[in-house]
Amino acid sequence: MRSVTHPASVALGIATLGSLFLTGPLVSSGHDDVYHFAGSGTSLFVHVALEVCLLWLSLTGLLWLAARVPRLFIPIWCALLLSLPYFLLKSWASFAGIGLPHGTIPHEVALVVVLLPALGLAISTLLWRSQVSLIFGRVQPFAATVLGFTSLFGLVLLARMLDYGWQARALNATPQLHQRNLAATSLTPPPRVIWILLDELSFQQVYEQRFPGLSLPAFDRLAAKSTVFTHTIPAGNRTTLVIPSLMTGLPDDGLRISGDGQLHALHNPTTGAWQPFDPHQTIFQDALDHGYSTALAGWYNPYCRILPQVLDRCFWTFNSTAASWNPLPLPSGLLRNKGEAATHIGDYQALLAAGDALLADPSSNFIFLHMPIPHPGGIFDRRRQSFTTGRSSYIDNLALADQYLAHVRTLLEQRGQWDTSAIIVMGDHSWRTYMWAKSPDWTPEDQAASHGRHFDDRPAYIVKLPHQQTPAHIDTPFAAVRTRALLDAILTNRLQTPADLQAWAEQQP
Repeated sequence: MRSVTHPASVALGIATLGSLFLTGPLVSSGHDDVYHFAGSGTSLFVHVALEVCLLWLSLTGLLWLAARVPRLFIPIWCALLLSLPYFLLKSWASFAGIGLPHGTIPHEVALVVVLLPALGLAISTLLWRSQVSLIFGRVQPFAATVLGFTSLFGLVLLARMLDYGWQARALNATPQLHQRNLAATSLTPPPRVIWILLDELSFQQVYEQRFPGLSLPAFDRLAAKSTVFTHTIPAGNRTTLVIPSLMTGLPDDGLRISGDGQLHALHNPTTGAWQPFDPHQTIFQDALDHGYSTALAGWYNPYCRILPQVLDRCFWTFNSTAASWNPLPLPSGLLRNKGEAATHIGDYQALLAAGDALLADPSSNFIFLHMPIPHPGGIFDRRRQSFTTGRSSYIDNLALADQYLAHVRTLLEQRGQWDTSAIIVMGDHSWRTYMWAKSPDWTPEDQAASHGRHFDDRPAYIVKLPHQQTPAHIDTPFAAVRTRALLDAILTNRLQTPADLQAWAEQQP
């Protein structure tokens, strides 16, 4: 029993519980963190393992000090025990999905969990010191024993991390992309099809109930010669699930990810069956079949890893969670993580450059651009017209999205390709106010713009056909899962006028 309560054993038990929000996602069967990781798989697992070991060694030193300096024994143990509820809640929030990525919890809950127990202990000690000492004398040995046995679970976790780390050792190795057959390429390439997905773009916020004083000239200019869908039914509310649905044209409500970060299967809620994910059964294969060259620059989803067989050019990135890999972070409900804002800005700038390169390449005539805006948290100050890691809102990010749209239009107009191209601008889902209202990124401006956290589930959806010169709108409900079918109709030149598009959209799939 003495070995169980040894400082090293107890320290490993505390480190296991305290870092579960980091290690848990890496050893879970869903492999979500591995799936969305854009760097080396080995570095991901080694990084987390080193942080756990560093925490373990630090706690071992503290407990060794507590055992040898009697006056520090109670303060050190109280501090360690009082910290555990917060980290356990953080882990539960991460696994249960009630917060945001990597276990962010609502700031009100963080305040209660962090401050109230410490305050209660301080008051109790002042008023009833002898009774508190007596209770502590009974609780501490029991807690030490429980934590010592928990260390066995920690060893199992570390072993599983080694196993999954080995499976992911080749994660994000340079993919072998599709090799376009230049001999079969038409001498007169078809008009370009440019599919732009602006993450979390809300129809209500862009066109229907725009925030007072917010100017979106690029969106207004686009609507003047495009067809705006006013009642789009989203394919879901999670980008992880929505994008495969848009690509395949089939609904899904679950993914199966392998340990090496590959997308293996999609669960169809209509049939109740799991179906293998096949890149050749996506819109990108359709484009190749119709003589197009496919190119992609995208955020969050590992496009180049799951679609190499059907992409001629590809770039993807997602680094926005790197700043949260810290075994001892500040309570995330108390302070905005400026590191995550900085990496969000970095993701945007990298995708801006990659997208510009694709738009400048005349051989790329079917292009998908998935940009990380206006997705919260805010990274732009619309009043100063500059990026920021400080206070910023969804409305600020909308202004940045408008600037991006204007930028793309300018590039295409300079090449004489805006009018001749088909342009689809859409959100994968709408602004998820129900989720972001729990976040430290939520601002008074967000509260006002959302009309008190009201959630409108309609993503923006705008289609500009080649040579379209008049505005139109489609008010009948349109399922975004039909995006592949819509793009197929454009690829085969079946939609030439807004009237064609309206008639097609109103058909039952």
